[in-house]
Amino acid sequence: MEAGPRDTDRDAPDTQHLAGRLSPDGPDEHDVAPEVEVELRPARRLRIWQLAPIVMLAAVGSLMFAFPLAFEFGGGGAVVAMLGLLISCCAAGWGMMAARRVGHTWPALPARGSNERPDWRVAALYAAVCTSLVALAVWRVARLR
Repeated sequence: MEAGPRDTDRDAPDTQHLAGRLSPDGPDEHDVAPEVEVELRPARRLRIWQLAPIVMLAAVGSLMFAFPLAFEFGGGGAVVAMLGLLISCCAAGWGMMAARRVGHTWPALPARGSNERPDWRVAALYAAVCTSLVALAVWRVARLR
């Protein structure tokens, strides 16, 4: 007994049924439905349950940073403000990673997988602005002591 496909009449297609639909080189053009390309995976986007903890963490961190700066809390105000700054930065990083995961990018930076080159002048501007904001925040908190 051989292992392989069998060539019997039982497995052969019904040629009389297909004879009206087939031309010598395949199915007739007017019988074929147009092909439609459908994406099987849903669109990747941030949902509310993904954004809610990031927004709440950012709000708590910014309030912890702002209140010791606005009102005198004594010796512990600088510690609370620095902790709030740290929590806010963590929430910002978490938000950026979540946005990157669903496909969002910073302006002037290409999407992942594209062959475009990033504009490093804009990236350097982002880095300079973020560095200056962190330096100002640390300087302000240091003045509380």
